[in-house]
Amino acid sequence: MEEQKNKITLSGLQKLFKLYSFIKPYKYEYALGLLFLLGSTGASLVFPKLLGQLVDLGNQGKLAQEIDRIALILVIVLIAQSIFSYFRIYLFVHVAEKTLADLRQSTFNHLISLPMKFFQHRRVGELNSRISSDITLLQDALTSTLAEFLRQLIIIIGGISLLMITSFKLTLFMLAIVPVIMILVVFFGRYIRKLSKQAQSQVADSNTIVEETLQGIQSVKSFTNEFFEMARYRSKTLDIAHTGIKNGKLRGAFSSFTILGLFGAMTAVIWRGSALLAAGELATGELFSFVIYSMFIGGTIGGMADVFARVQKFIGATEDLMEIFNEPKETISVITRLTPDQMLHGSIRFDHISFYYPSRPDMQVLTDISTTIMPDTLVALVGPSGAGKSTFVSLLLRLFDPVQGQILYDERDSKEIALSALRSQMAIVPQDIFLFGGTIHENIAYGKPGATDEMIMDAARKANALEFISQFPDGMKTLVGERGTQLSGGQRQRIAIARAVLKDPKILILDEATSSLDSESERLVQDALEKLMKGRTSIVIAHRLSTIRQADHILVLDHGRIVEQGTHEQLLLLPDGLYRNLSELQFTG
Repeated sequence: MEEQKNKITLSGLQKLFKLYSFIKPYKYEYALGLLFLLGSTGASLVFPKLLGQLVDLGNQGKLAQEIDRIALILVIVLIAQSIFSYFRIYLFVHVAEKTLADLRQSTFNHLISLPMKFFQHRRVGELNSRISSDITLLQDALTSTLAEFLRQLIIIIGGISLLMITSFKLTLFMLAIVPVIMILVVFFGRYIRKLSKQAQSQVADSNTIVEETLQGIQSVKSFTNEFFEMARYRSKTLDIAHTGIKNGKLRGAFSSFTILGLFGAMTAVIWRGSALLAAGELATGELFSFVIYSMFIGGTIGGMADVFARVQKFIGATEDLMEIFNEPKETISVITRLTPDQMLHGSIRFDHISFYYPSRPDMQVLTDISTTIMPDTLVALVGPSGAGKSTFVSLLLRLFDPVQGQILYDERDSKEIALSALRSQMAIVPQDIFLFGGTIHENIAYGKPGATDEMIMDAARKANALEFISQFPDGMKTLVGERGTQLSGGQRQRIAIARAVLKDPKILILDEATSSLDSESERLVQDALEKLMKGRTSIVIAHRLSTIRQADHILVLDHGRIVEQGTHEQLLLLPDGLYRNLSELQFTG
């Protein structure tokens, strides 16, 4: 499969041209750059011809005035070539930087618009590598590789055409040697690209290790696995080095063969040209021009291998990026104001819902779930680990869609409600709180971007968070650290609750997280949650049954099915009931 991916295919070229659709907004600047490219390449092709004329004029003993005229034209050609080269590079870099900015934005925007099932089998480091390493590779391609490829192609075609005009016989002799070099270019280029692709994949793997290690640095240190991670990273970097050395050997061998072929071909051309010169079929200046053109073409063919390998890497990186773009994304939209038909009133009905995760189709997670949640009620989900409680919540948020059945909000199929409108009226306070590495103010404001300072302060107050925030020297501007590591568990919980308060959702989802808190933090968090649940439909994943005694309705899940439901008192009356057994175990403990 990898070998197939390493080949330049029609599909790969189609993806390459799809990438160039990002250049479309800057097509006029790009076209102007191509004109300057043609100008600078044309000037370089004229140069050997003028040098040959200069030699002929000197050889024929012409007037100094004639020689000076050709010399002046040569100077003008050189200046023109320098100007064309400057604007060619400037315009290509200008277009490339703008294009890459658009490409980075489009890749990121598409990535975060993909459904959760996409992220189940992708690692963060791999995706980060796609946006960083692959797009950096495209930067080199857009700014120099393609231009260099076109320039070399023009030199080869234009040079051979001028050689034909100069001496048809000598050109045919030279062309008899060139195909051998071209075969070497293709042969070596294939293996160079294979190794380059392998190195690229290994770099992505090493980036993944760095990403995961730094994200989980607390776990690394608490398990004293620093040396284990060092060994993992060392192994990957040594693999990269080994691949690079193999690549270097191959490129070195290719360079040696190319030099041998080029100088051998040059010697043969001069030998044959000297014979034609002696026979009077070729002028001295023409032979001089021919040799320079041959060097030009030979050097260009030699350089084609490197450019060809870079183009192949370019196509490989494009294929990886296009794989992301080919993934179907969720239909999300900017929500400024909800229309009456989009507004939720809090009623939820599960109608014969069954579900399994796309990555594990043989493991049924929920089976034939049917239940109704009334507006402005507190419903608790109870059950042993793996019963399907978190999946139940994921389906509510439409992070995944059911395999069978339907979820209805106010008796409307969830799929009929715009996804962004649906999620904008929900908030979740998870057990494992994720805070961004910015300030407390920024983390609370994440619940409602554009909220005023007064609204954020009020949300913090309602979440019982203002007290500890005011004790920090920087107050709301206090940095929380990576994933909120500078705050305690209870503080992180209250920041998350403040974020949910600010969003003011109609449906609130709570993954109860007071079990790991100290008594004081638990009291403050529980009080903040009770305030937050008032006047809205609340669904709580309950880990400690003592916290849900006042729930309006309790759903007991086991092996993906609802096995019991009712109030706390009703469920305790069931003989040998799962809820009763779980309750007795907890309270006995």
